[in-house]
Amino acid sequence: MVAVAEQSPRQSVNESHSFQELKTQLHRQIVNSIDMSKAGELGEAEFKSQLQALANHLCSRPEIALTGEEQQRMVREVMDEIYGFGPLQVLMDDPEVSDVLVNGADSVFIERNGLLERTDIQFASDDHLLHFIQRLVGQAGRRIDEVSPMVDAKLADGSRLHAVIPPLALRGPTLSIRRFKTQIVRIEDMIDMGTLAPEMSEFLITAVKARANILFSGGTGAGKTTMLNNMSRFIPASQRVITIEETAELQLQQADVVGLETRLPNIEGKGTVTPRDLLRNSLRMRPDRIIVGEARGGEVLDMLQAMNTGHDGSMSTVHANDTRDALARLELMIALSGAELPTKVTRQYIASAIQLFVHIARLSSGERKVMRVSELSGVKDGEFEVNDIFVYRMAGKHPSGRIVGSFYATGYEPKVIRKMAAAGYEVNQSMFAARELKSGQPDEAVSDETN
Repeated sequence: MVAVAEQSPRQSVNESHSFQELKTQLHRQIVNSIDMSKAGELGEAEFKSQLQALANHLCSRPEIALTGEEQQRMVREVMDEIYGFGPLQVLMDDPEVSDVLVNGADSVFIERNGLLERTDIQFASDDHLLHFIQRLVGQAGRRIDEVSPMVDAKLADGSRLHAVIPPLALRGPTLSIRRFKTQIVRIEDMIDMGTLAPEMSEFLITAVKARANILFSGGTGAGKTTMLNNMSRFIPASQRVITIEETAELQLQQADVVGLETRLPNIEGKGTVTPRDLLRNSLRMRPDRIIVGEARGGEVLDMLQAMNTGHDGSMSTVHANDTRDALARLELMIALSGAELPTKVTRQYIASAIQLFVHIARLSSGERKVMRVSELSGVKDGEFEVNDIFVYRMAGKHPSGRIVGSFYATGYEPKVIRKMAAAGYEVNQSMFAARELKSGQPDEAVSDETN
C-alpha cells in the first residue's frame, strides 16, 4: 500500500449527516491510497486486515477528533463501505428486518414484524447513495446509470434488490432490499402466531399430500411465499419437483428438486430467459409437480396446461386482493399469453386445473392471516363456483393495536375430499362443521375501535 496523505476531513461528528460525510472522505482516502494489484498477492484475508489497519490509522489521528467509541464505529462503517452494506449494514444484520427501503440519502425505512418504521440512518449525500447502489448492482453483475436507470438484481446472500435513480427517481436515488430469510417459518410457528387455525393447517397439509393443485394469493409481503414454502414440506420425498422463480426464494427440503431461475437480458438486451421458457422446458424434465414461485404473465397458461395434464399437486402464488381478484388476474394473464380463448373456455380451463385457493393478508397491525381457504368446484352459468371452506373474520381492534377476530369453518364440505380419499388420505369431515375455530393466540378483548 502507498503512503497516505495527511488530510483533515470534517472535524465534528455530532450529527449523523456529518458522520457520514467524514466517513465518505475517509473512504475516499483509503481507495485513493491502496494498491489494488496487491489484493491477489496478499490474499483476501491479509488484504482486508491491511485495509482495517489503514482505517484505524486514519481514524486515530488527532485532527479527526473522534472518541474511542466513535473511532470503532467509523472503522466498522468504513469497512462496511468497502465490503458490506455501508450505513445499512446494521439493518442487514438484524434478523427481524424483512425489508430495507431507502427513499433518498436522508430517508431510510425498514419493515419489522409487518410494520414500517423510519430509522435515523443516513447517507452523506445523493452521490454517496448512488455510488453505494452502483457497487451493490455491480457485485450482482448488473449495471445502473442514466441509460439504464432502473434495475432488479439478486445479492450474494439471496436478498432481492430494486433500485431506481435519476432521471426516473425525482427525489434522488431509491433502493429497496427484500431480505432473504435463512430460517424458515414453520407451519407450527404460523399456528402459534395465529396466522391460521390448526384445522386449516391439517386440511391444507392433506390436500398437498393428496396432490391438489393450490394457488396462494395475497398482496406484497403478505406471506404467500412463506406459506408455499411450508406447504412444500409435505410433498412426499419420492416425488420429483421442479421450481420456477424469477428470484430464488423457495427452500424446498426434498432430495429430488430442480430449481430454475429466470434470466434478465444482458447489456446488449439479449439472453432473456422467461418463466414461460422455463416452464415449457420443465415439462421435458419428468416432473411430478411444478411449483411456480409467482405467476405474473403468460406462463399461467402453460402452468394450467401442466396441471391439467398429469402434474397434479402443483402450486403457485399470485398478487391479488382476494380470491375473486385472483381468478380475474388468471383470466387476464391467459389473455396476455396470446391465447385467444372465449371467456367460457378460459374459466372452464382454470376451474379444471386449480382446486384450492388460499388468500393471505397482512393486516394494519402487521399481523398476517390466512383470510380464507376456498374451493373452486367448477363453472356454472359462465361464472366460477367458489365456496369458502374456512375464513377469518375481524371483530375489532385491541388497545395494544392487535386485530381481534376469529377463524371459522363455514359448514361447506369441499368436493376435493373425494380426491383425498381416492389418494388414500382420510379426512375427518367433522372439521368442516360450521363453528368458530380455536386459534394459537390468546383471546383479547375488543376495544370500541373497530376495523
